[in-house]
Amino acid sequence: MPTPLRLRIMAIIALVFGLLTIFKGGQVLFIDGPARAAAGHYVPFILWFNFIAGFFYCLAGAGLWLARLWAGRLSMAIAMATMLAFAALGVHILMGGAFEMRTLAAMVLRSLVWLAIAFTACRTLLAARAAE
Repeated sequence: MPTPLRLRIMAIIALVFGLLTIFKGGQVLFIDGPARAAAGHYVPFILWFNFIAGFFYCLAGAGLWLARLWAGRLSMAIAMATMLAFAALGVHILMGGAFEMRTLAAMVLRSLVWLAIAFTACRTLLAARAAE
C-alpha cells in the first residue's frame, strides 16, 4: 500500500517533534549549562516523561512513514500517556508544586499534536486496511 500524503505529513511532524524533544530534554537533563538554567522551575517527572516519549515519537513517525497499523496504535498510546502525564502535572500544581507556565503550554501543545496524529493515523490506516 502506498503511504497517503497525510500519513507522510504526520510522520514528519512526529519525527521532528521527537528529535526536538530528545535534544531539548537531553540538554536540560544531562548538561549543566544555559539550557538547564533557562528551564527555571521545571517539573522533573514531566521532563523525564517527555524525554523518553521523544524516542517513541520517532518510532511512531517511522511507522507512520511506512503506513504500519501498529504506528496508529502507538500514536494513540502516546496521546493517552501524554494526557495522563498532563493530569499528573495538574495534581502536582494543585498540591503547590513549582512549575513554569511554558510547561503547561507545552503539555497542551503535546496533547493536541498527538491527538491529531493519532486520530489521523488511525482513521487513515483503518480506511486503507478496509480498502484492501
